[in-house]
Amino acid sequence: MTGDSEKYWYNLTTGEVEHGFVSAHVDRAGPFDSAEEAARAPEIIKERSRAWAEEEHREDGPAPVSAADTLETDEN
Repeated sequence: MTGDSEKYWYNLTTGEVEHGFVSAHVDRAGPFDSAEEAARAPEIIKERSRAWAEEEHREDGPAPVSAADTLETDEN
């Protein structure tokens, strides 16, 4: 079994792919099984974030509309 120290990480600060624990944990996204997958980290993060937001929206329903959003101005 390969530990996380042997996997690939994406450095959020530099944009570089790293093998193992090179940078501080706050700067790393991962782990990833390959350098190619780690290089796609920004895209993967966006995809997962979008999917989570869509799931949350389905579970919670649409956001309530505020009174300010429903006011119409009468110009007559």
